[in-house]
Amino acid sequence: MVQRPGVPTAPELVLRTDTGSTPMSPGRTYHVGRDPLCEICLDDARVSWHHALLRPDGDHWTVEDEDSTNGTWADGHRVHEWAVGAGSELRFGGERDAPRVLLLGPEPARAPARDRPSSVARPALSHTFRQPSGIRPLPDRTAARTTVRIGRALDNDLVIDDLAVSRRHAELRALDDGTYEIADLGSHNGTYLGGAPVEGAARITEGDIIGIGHSAFCLAGDQLQEYVDTGEVSLDVQDLSVAVGRGRDRKTLLDDVSFPVGAKCLLAVVGPSGAGKSTLLGALTGLRPADQGTVLYDGRDLYRDYAELRSRIGLVPQDDILHAQLTVRRALGYAAELRFPQDTAKAERRARVDEVIGELGLEQRAGQPIHSLSGGQRKRVSVALELLTKPSLLFLDEPTSGLDPGMDRSVMHMLRGLADDGRTVIVVTHSVLSLDVCDRLLVLAPGGRVAYYGPPEETLGFFGYAQWPEAFEAFENDRGRDWAAEYRSSPPHRKYVDITAHQPRLGAAAPGRPAGQAAVAPPPTAQSWGSQLGTLIRRYAAALGADRTFLAIMIALPFVMGAMARALAGSALTQETAINALLILCVGGVLTGAANAVRELVKERVIYQRERAVGLSRSAYLMSKVVVLGAVTVAQAVVLTLVALLGVQLNAPDGEGVFLPPLVEITLAVALLSFTAMMLGLLVSALVKKEEVTMPLLVLLAIVQVVFCGALLQLDGVPVIEQLAWLVPSRWALGAMAGTIDLGAIVPGTLTDDPLFAHQGGVWLLNMGMLVALSVLFGVLVARLLRRHEPAVMRK
Repeated sequence: MVQRPGVPTAPELVLRTDTGSTPMSPGRTYHVGRDPLCEICLDDARVSWHHALLRPDGDHWTVEDEDSTNGTWADGHRVHEWAVGAGSELRFGGERDAPRVLLLGPEPARAPARDRPSSVARPALSHTFRQPSGIRPLPDRTAARTTVRIGRALDNDLVIDDLAVSRRHAELRALDDGTYEIADLGSHNGTYLGGAPVEGAARITEGDIIGIGHSAFCLAGDQLQEYVDTGEVSLDVQDLSVAVGRGRDRKTLLDDVSFPVGAKCLLAVVGPSGAGKSTLLGALTGLRPADQGTVLYDGRDLYRDYAELRSRIGLVPQDDILHAQLTVRRALGYAAELRFPQDTAKAERRARVDEVIGELGLEQRAGQPIHSLSGGQRKRVSVALELLTKPSLLFLDEPTSGLDPGMDRSVMHMLRGLADDGRTVIVVTHSVLSLDVCDRLLVLAPGGRVAYYGPPEETLGFFGYAQWPEAFEAFENDRGRDWAAEYRSSPPHRKYVDITAHQPRLGAAAPGRPAGQAAVAPPPTAQSWGSQLGTLIRRYAAALGADRTFLAIMIALPFVMGAMARALAGSALTQETAINALLILCVGGVLTGAANAVRELVKERVIYQRERAVGLSRSAYLMSKVVVLGAVTVAQAVVLTLVALLGVQLNAPDGEGVFLPPLVEITLAVALLSFTAMMLGLLVSALVKKEEVTMPLLVLLAIVQVVFCGALLQLDGVPVIEQLAWLVPSRWALGAMAGTIDLGAIVPGTLTDDPLFAHQGGVWLLNMGMLVALSVLFGVLVARLLRRHEPAVMRK
């Protein structure tokens, strides 16, 4: 509020509560309530979220109750508006024992504190950095030992009880020149200085933030102050804008989006399709930073300090992010192995899994396969996975999609409970059935602009409609209406968004780069590559073993294809049977390999994207598929070949193959063909966007293998066709098998007069070598395609 010239101004006062003092300037209004974004925040259940205002009124101050539930009391009386000044006593929520506020005259000026961490852009919005949770003296340089060892193990100088912290995590060292440095001791989740990872050791100065797990440390004189992120964090979103395309094709997805989110707040984001809800989710989580604007995590710039802060952000996508064949406990156990440091004991992981199972009420379901749970229970399991690492910010994308109204309300009440337990929860949803359990509602209009932000119960009244369908129809039908401008000029905007408007805006781009585009390294992996691979192999094998349909098909397919080949081969490979028998072996090898793999990557895409964002190794993930599926595929190929040819007279020259017994060489060729087809199946799975298209592509793949293998058409010497056939695995596999038995001698003719069918060592090795080369080529292409589906920050 700005006073008019000639009008006396209200005096400066100091407002004192049980937790501290706040200077009151007559140039502005102060909000009192339970909302952490209020200037006067009173954490008491009797205080309403927005309880009252303290505003300058001419030459005095006035307290104004905002229709609070339990009332505002001044000097022993319940009041709606009341003149107050120095010496006034106010109570909010009751007459006698409710939270008390005293108004006093201004305190003498004091020198500014020097211990404020310099990386906290908005100290007033920070809960973590309001007060140190612990203070310890720094090491004495004259002592024999000048280091402070930090870690989870009890024999450290500074013990941090946090599973995100390694047993031996870091050391704070005193240097001879009077300064200090922080050194990372090879921790799995990293040590951070000012939000950036520490490589080896880094010098620190007073005010720098040292991040280790959920804790932060700051030098203040001769002391080390510790601040712990307990989960009660605020989020301040400033001027976010996102656009795609160029020139005339440029499209705005988010347009100047700003709003505050208090600690322990449950915020729902709604809006019509195409309003930018998913884009906003990417910007708030840091996975797809905004082109312009700032996101403040508890007063810290999320984009600048993203390397450190991202581990405190949980994201539950719309699709389930767990293997449905596994039991709840087993799935969470594997997730804990991948997310916690490698030195975490099995008992520690199991205890944390049991803790989140209990927190989400899943004790009775812990031993059930996830696919047998109801939709709401499966969503609870997905949330449980994210809660393993104790995130302070939890985002959910359409958690109630596809659920009935009862399940919808159950999930929203679960989120209400998670927020009340000390987290900030933001949920993107299309459902409006249970918005009443939320503290705040953000409505996005088409074009990614804020049409409303405030309490859900005031939303429809603000728009002037009685039902939500009417409001959404208005967004669609009244495209020319400037919803954002109407909201910016409205009382709800001044009341619910402008409460932080007096703070300096931080949306300007840093020199040399657009806002939000900091160079952020991929997150550190909690496990070594080999440990990740071992965990992924065990998890994938367990998931396949629990899939009875897959097991049945895996077992039956080689026997069926082998029996067909056996029927064609008869008792011996002759002029009439040889080509057909080898062709069926090729088709069987291709089908067994490709069918195993063609769905495996696309069906797990959401799981991979989330796990990759928290440190999963791309190569370890791909290698786990290759190892498990490769073992299964090779075993199938061996069964297929033995069922088809064991006991059959192969009629190889002098009964011998090129290097080994004929049956062994043919088995090797079919096994390598199946493995290469499996890699080709993974390539198809990495290419497609939907699981439904994989089966038609599998049929097409099999037809191509038949046409270009060389058993039906002459390929040698045919331009273009011969070169295309080089990329077809069955072409080389048939050549190797034909060379083993010298097919040209058994079936004379132009078709078999193919150089690749020659009974020669060099030719046989060429055929087998090309299968190996194609496997490697397909694997490289799969790895490149996996990269396309990762968050931008992970594409390194």
